Amino acid sequence: MPGTTKQIIIAMPAHNPPTETILSNAQIILEDEVVRGTLVLRDGKIAEIDLSGTAVTMAEDLGGAFVAAGLVELHTDNLERHLEPRPGVHWPKGAAVLAHDAEMAGCGVTTVFDAMRVGSLSTGRGKYAPFARGLADHLLSFIHDDKLKIKHLIHLRAEICAHTLVDELAAFSDQDHVGIVSVMDHTPGQRQFCDFEKYKTYIMGKRGIDEAAFQTLVDVSIKARDEFGASNEIAACVAAAQLGAVMASHDDTTVEHVENSASRGMRLAEFPTTVEAAHACRERGITIMMGAPNLMRGGSHSGNVSALELAQQDLLDVISSDYVPAALLQSALMLANLWADLPRAMRTVSTNPAAAAGLQDRGQIAIGQRADVLCYEPIGDMGVIRRVISDGKIVA
Repeated sequence: MPGTTKQIIIAMPAHNPPTETILSNAQIILEDEVVRGTLVLRDGKIAEIDLSGTAVTMAEDLGGAFVAAGLVELHTDNLERHLEPRPGVHWPKGAAVLAHDAEMAGCGVTTVFDAMRVGSLSTGRGKYAPFARGLADHLLSFIHDDKLKIKHLIHLRAEICAHTLVDELAAFSDQDHVGIVSVMDHTPGQRQFCDFEKYKTYIMGKRGIDEAAFQTLVDVSIKARDEFGASNEIAACVAAAQLGAVMASHDDTTVEHVENSASRGMRLAEFPTTVEAAHACRERGITIMMGAPNLMRGGSHSGNVSALELAQQDLLDVISSDYVPAALLQSALMLANLWADLPRAMRTVSTNPAAAAGLQDRGQIAIGQRADVLCYEPIGDMGVIRRVISDGKIVA
């Protein structure tokens, strides 16, 4: 695994000890091989991996289904999607958190970094109300009361093309479970949006705005980037250090972008947009993350490099579901077919993202690891999830 990161220790509330769970007649996906046997989960940990084939009393017979480590999701917009299920339709924050938690659990995710944007633009169309702090308060309240199915941490998506970034970052402390801070620049005409016409189509469709409003947004974005971009980038890096969070770059396109990211101490690259940038990340030991929708669709909706192309060139380490939670497992199985290596493919959605985020207690089926487990059955080239266990508790 390229790069090194600091370890994050997550303080979680205590709950009643889970009962012992025994899964037998399973195809267990270990780090480098698939073995047939029995997996024993006890007191929230993986306690035993028995390959003897001996019948075990009180075990659940999986009938040859696959057992993998619970999926680790580093970048998902799913919570924000639940907050605004339609353009201009705002859902209650608490209800959105609970719906998002249940959906992620059902998709096999046992640890999720919930992406929350910090930093916005004032375009004169009304006063912007920062939402990340309030959303985080709802999430943290549920965590404290042990009401969520899976483990949640916060991923602050710091937009440097913004007027409000510094103030919004200042609202967070090292007690807020912030695990990742990504540094983003969505100014039109570069990085993700090098293709201006695709940007125009995307923004006008997503926001339901006309040509005049779109041009105002473009003008304000460019002006904000020119005026605040450099200082906002520094502020985001300082905040990440204060929060004890891993720093990630976003949409690096050129070698120069990657060199700047490396100089800032970023060891995770979200969605590099060119093969050139991905090669530069590999040469500098930066972990490369791509989106599952990109992989499954065969290309980026923004017209950038295909995740499949990077996978074929050994330039892909981590898969993120991005905006389709169910795509996480399916994309890993797609990689398994491409690489003819199921354990390697599953590492992109478990071991590798856990390591990139500094989580050393999860991400693989091994003695002493957290009892985060996914059971699935293959149907064609897809996988149907039959059971999800998080911290020893059945959650889906």
